[in-house]
Amino acid sequence: MILKTSNLSPIFLGMLIVLSSSVLSAGDDKKREVLKVCADPNYLPFSHKDKSGYENKIAELIGKELNLPVVYTWFPQRMGFIRNTLKKKDDASGEYRCDLVIGVPKEFDFAKATIPYMRTTYALVTLKDGKLKELKKGNDFVTLAPEKLQGIKVGITERSPGALWLSKYGLYQQMSPYIAQSGDPDEFPNEPMFKDLIDGNIDAAIVWGPTAAYFSKLNSEKIKVLPLNTIPGVRFDFSISAAVRYGNDKWENQIETILTKNVDNINGILNDAGIPLLENKFTPEKDDD
Repeated sequence: MILKTSNLSPIFLGMLIVLSSSVLSAGDDKKREVLKVCADPNYLPFSHKDKSGYENKIAELIGKELNLPVVYTWFPQRMGFIRNTLKKKDDASGEYRCDLVIGVPKEFDFAKATIPYMRTTYALVTLKDGKLKELKKGNDFVTLAPEKLQGIKVGITERSPGALWLSKYGLYQQMSPYIAQSGDPDEFPNEPMFKDLIDGNIDAAIVWGPTAAYFSKLNSEKIKVLPLNTIPGVRFDFSISAAVRYGNDKWENQIETILTKNVDNINGILNDAGIPLLENKFTPEKDDD
């Protein structure tokens, strides 16, 4: 997914949009029989073919609200994901392969993002008994004395907020670079980085909040998650929305109404996943960037 740091105007819903009793298709011209969702079959903690990801659970909640069964179009979350799912028509039926993506950045170019349902941040993931075990706050890493930073290695991906942050403070020797997407659909996000952290080959990793939560879930006895706060010049926190095709305004409005109605239920799903939420909640009516 492409994350951008530009600011958008605050999004406000003053009242719930009144919906017709019909559930319309992607073209807003006929009733839906299923909720078609685009998702990666092996991208935990986001989505999985066994429907254990938190995005799967949000999709099921939306399907329940619409009184429709959820049907997935599975495709790896790699380059071309939107082109091959949300924007692609089935050769046989002529219908779009799916009508909804559950997780995109609020500032997204390739599809129409809804109001955000989550705001989270990157995190510094360390080992509870490692060289950084005394670190209490993620941002304090850059204030450590030079002797304490000696030999410390932090996993980062290129052009990520983590790489920018360490560069800002001249901590080039601490960087241990990894590719953002390995191209292996059988790997969960940042899996090589996680394995190296557990094996002691690196001392910390800077990863997106949901991924940091998943690291902790995989090995809670060893992993400590320290959320990172945005600073001037380095943005760590981002808002996440669902997405529909451009021009599907009625469909977008239906999804936004459901997200607004189910704030508490969605927060429950995100909290169960251990995601470091800003203020531990989201409020669609007020999204301050």
